[in-house]
Amino acid sequence: MILPIVAYGYPVLKKKAIPIAEDFAELETLVENMWETMYAASGVGLAAPQIGKSIRLFVVDASPFSEDEELDANQAAELADFKQVFINPTIIEETGDSWYFKEGCLSIPEIREEVLRKEHVKINFFDENLKEHTQEYSGLVARIIQHEYDHIEGVLFTDKLSPFKRKLIKGKLSDISKGKISPEYHMRFPDTKKRR
Repeated sequence: MILPIVAYGYPVLKKKAIPIAEDFAELETLVENMWETMYAASGVGLAAPQIGKSIRLFVVDASPFSEDEELDANQAAELADFKQVFINPTIIEETGDSWYFKEGCLSIPEIREEVLRKEHVKINFFDENLKEHTQEYSGLVARIIQHEYDHIEGVLFTDKLSPFKRKLIKGKLSDISKGKISPEYHMRFPDTKKRR
């Protein structure tokens, strides 16, 4: 089932999410709905707060980035094959050089800005079968994971911009929260309580 994505301005997007209990009801259905919602919105990642649930869960499918012509064959193959559910994740460390990349967010449509992040991430998490993993990721996969992890910490990519950049996009963010946009996917807007 495709769920509405909550827009910038919803309090759940600025709240630190709580861990998922082992007996969490309907986890499998929720994960399936998140995949369906993410694909319907042409996203590469979706965190539970973006569908209004303040729990520590996100999904990532990096395959759309595999078609970038600037990637070598190994990088493209890694992205093409990367699809993962992250339950109760904890980032252990972020290392390597910091690099800029233009990021967007399904909760903040029509805005893309350069965000600085570390090149590598080491993360502990449970998969959809509640099997525990500790993995290291690099490049675009690491960036997507860091972006989605920020969501469950109550942080948006716009929070990482300079005060000057935030001031430049203030009007656009206000328009998003008021529903004065026309997204190509189903959303809920905080200032209007309307859906599109």
